[in-house]
Amino acid sequence: MHPVEVLASQLRPDRGWSEHLNAEFRQPYMQQLAEFLADEEQAGKTLFPASHHCFNALNSTPLDQVRVVILGQDPYHGPGQAHGLCFSVRPDVPPPPSLVNIFKEIREDLGVEPPDHGCLQPWAEQGVLLLNSVLTVVQGQAGAHQGKGWETFTDRVIETINRERQGVVFLLWGSYAKKKGRHIDRSRHHVLEGPHPSPLSAYRGFFGCKHFSRANDWLKQEGLAPVDWSLPSKAKLLERYHRESRA
Repeated sequence: MHPVEVLASQLRPDRGWSEHLNAEFRQPYMQQLAEFLADEEQAGKTLFPASHHCFNALNSTPLDQVRVVILGQDPYHGPGQAHGLCFSVRPDVPPPPSLVNIFKEIREDLGVEPPDHGCLQPWAEQGVLLLNSVLTVVQGQAGAHQGKGWETFTDRVIETINRERQGVVFLLWGSYAKKKGRHIDRSRHHVLEGPHPSPLSAYRGFFGCKHFSRANDWLKQEGLAPVDWSLPSKAKLLERYHRESRA
């Protein structure tokens, strides 16, 4: 199989994205991206997340269930962290600083105590699309795959949501996410903007933004169920994954 066919095969056809995004895999930029990723692996580089988690955000949140979109930039580049959802890490990995600050804001906003892990998979399964702009990275090299084509592909994802859905809440944190969301039709969707939750900028207005309660207020106004921003314990999450892996 051509590298682009291998890449396309990671996108689940039953999630509603394929009919809108399959044409992208025939575009020259996507073929070049797939070849670049194959060459990186051939050269012995370790890419994160693992290839089968590359489209985890899209595979976890079907198009017709998207209620909230959180935009990130790059996957984490440390071993065992990235699993295809922005800001999220695997259950057995300590939450990185930005995620710790997200949990702090949720506690102040909603009174929800921070979990003992940093896995946001349960949010994704409730309709929160956790989309990075760039979907792969080289171990230990932040931003290594920027400018290789992923940004164009994820722009198409945002365009698809903008066109096919109504009343979605977009949470845009930091200048990069705000630029990424510049084409969102604000007459169709609700956009909340603020500083990035990084320790370098969270004190400039991320803390106190109340985006989580404001997102839920909007969803309820649209007649949609609010998001449960609490997360199960690490033990319950690992038990569930173990049970599913045996099923």
